Amino acid sequence: MQKIAIIPIGEAGRTTAARLKSEIRYAFPSKPWKKRKLLLLNRSAVKEHWKDFDAFVFIGALGICVRTIAPLVEDKHTDPAVICIDSFARHVISVLSGHIGGANDLTHDISSVLKSHAVITTQSDMAGLWALDTLEKRFGWREWLTTGISHCIFNFVNRRPTALFMDICDEGTDYLERTLPEHVTIVDSVEDAVYGDYALIIIVSPRYYPVVDNFEGDFVHFLPRCLSIGFGLAHQAAPAAPILREMQHAIAHAGFCWDYQSWCSIDVKKDEPVVRCIRRAGIGAHLKFFTAQELASVQVPNPSATVERHVGTPSVCEAAAILGADGGQLLVEKIKGKDWTLAIAINPRNLRPSHSLCSRQAGCTHGHIEIVGAGPGDPDLISVRGRRMLEKADLILYAGSLVPKALTECHKSGAVVRSSADMNLEEQCALMKEHYNKGHFIVRLHTGDPCIFGAIQEQMAFFDANGMDYHITPGISSFLAAAAELQSQFTIPERCQTIILTRGEGRTPMPEKEQLHLLARSQSTMCIFLSASIVDDVQRELLQEYPEDTPVAACYHLTWPDQKIYRGVLKDLAKIVHDNHLTLTTMLVVGEAIDPHLSPLTSRLYNKHFTHLFRQGDDEQGS
Repeated sequence: MQKIAIIPIGEAGRTTAARLKSEIRYAFPSKPWKKRKLLLLNRSAVKEHWKDFDAFVFIGALGICVRTIAPLVEDKHTDPAVICIDSFARHVISVLSGHIGGANDLTHDISSVLKSHAVITTQSDMAGLWALDTLEKRFGWREWLTTGISHCIFNFVNRRPTALFMDICDEGTDYLERTLPEHVTIVDSVEDAVYGDYALIIIVSPRYYPVVDNFEGDFVHFLPRCLSIGFGLAHQAAPAAPILREMQHAIAHAGFCWDYQSWCSIDVKKDEPVVRCIRRAGIGAHLKFFTAQELASVQVPNPSATVERHVGTPSVCEAAAILGADGGQLLVEKIKGKDWTLAIAINPRNLRPSHSLCSRQAGCTHGHIEIVGAGPGDPDLISVRGRRMLEKADLILYAGSLVPKALTECHKSGAVVRSSADMNLEEQCALMKEHYNKGHFIVRLHTGDPCIFGAIQEQMAFFDANGMDYHITPGISSFLAAAAELQSQFTIPERCQTIILTRGEGRTPMPEKEQLHLLARSQSTMCIFLSASIVDDVQRELLQEYPEDTPVAACYHLTWPDQKIYRGVLKDLAKIVHDNHLTLTTMLVVGEAIDPHLSPLTSRLYNKHFTHLFRQGDDEQGS
């Protein structure tokens, strides 16, 4: 939605229009409002410009709005969004194209700016159900096959039994699982849906399932963009159109859709006839090209010495498919035509362990490992994404000496939950590999943020060496929890603008340039991990640079039910730790910034004279 017409009716309407134009760009910095054009338009010009704008915002009586647009309305798929705001800006009403045209979202945005009541009347929104006709736009899918989206919506909003089948994983499928209505059942196969007692089937898959043709009810099949189609071509292969049709037929015969996916090849082919034909046909969501050197670095099941002699790499189609899928898994190995080859791979992040497309190919079963930051301890402080990962995991391997078991209690029925506290690295890796080879979804749960003293590097090295797919979900580190519990701002304007995260030198040596006494020279706010057991050494090194009355805090089990925080000054730090028997999971914080009696300094950011992108100061002193 790039062009929005504002039609004010009367003086009150013009006042509201001016306010809307002035404020809406600054209200949503994360939305693309700066790229949108808001233009004033006379009501008499609406008919002439009906096709020129993505949305029309009337400010005045609803009846005037309706009479103006009634002769112009044609089709929900092509009509612009229409909003009506009453003259006193008390209500913002979504009038036309609520879902597909985006009127409902625009209504919420405008009502937020004007502090008005949003009036949405579409049934799915009122019932809190999915808007089926917006899923493709929202999640980057394509509505591929359907008995009619209107029929599907009718069944869905009337809560008729609905089967949901998904054999990939992406943001959209995560959303559907998370917000599953009571009348929707997730099924293990399309056959279960077709021959079950359902009125509607929703499919999210890049694969075509012919059995759905036997279904007597309604269905909609969404096509996610998750495949990479790698292809190779003979030199100046022609005629282009018949060759492209052969390739499409081969993809369909393998059971996949060739439209709306990435098409990938070697860069020397980017201007050849078949590639130009793909561009003209518009079938590739993305065309990607790789150098021979990049392709040659990929291990493939079917290398060719002949191909290597001609283009400098033993594989084009398989290697291009894998690279285009971000190092993904081949679903279809090399298929050879007269003047072409092709292969298909899937991005590893889209693999759904319980319904892995890859597992349909012999010997291809594999899972996924999500390294998750547990946060400082309180189960409420794990990220939303992290909790979702735990809820769907088949195996949760958690750092039991540092992570409260309560964080794992959201696991699904049948999941394996295991503490790694008594396991060495080899045992941990073996357990994860065992589950990975079964196609399971694995969560490796680390305390705080896994990238800070998380010991994940050696695990990732194992995953890389064994070709295992993994991803990291960050967490809230304990140093952030320390700032919150101490009610401190660790960076104070003009006094301290640096935070040092480090640890003392225990059994694991510190790099020479990172000795505590050297880091202490800046007298920044210092957060010291894993060092309560060597606190005497820590205190001695810090006193070489910090004044002995520098504020300190020893924070034990931050955000845990038995949290304890002890404040003092640096010369007493070791005594505080020893007297209170503090050991593991103790964060030591040192620096002027945590002094509760520190006189505050006013930041420039909220100074009334300070002008910045989102606010004009009352004069130019702060600009």
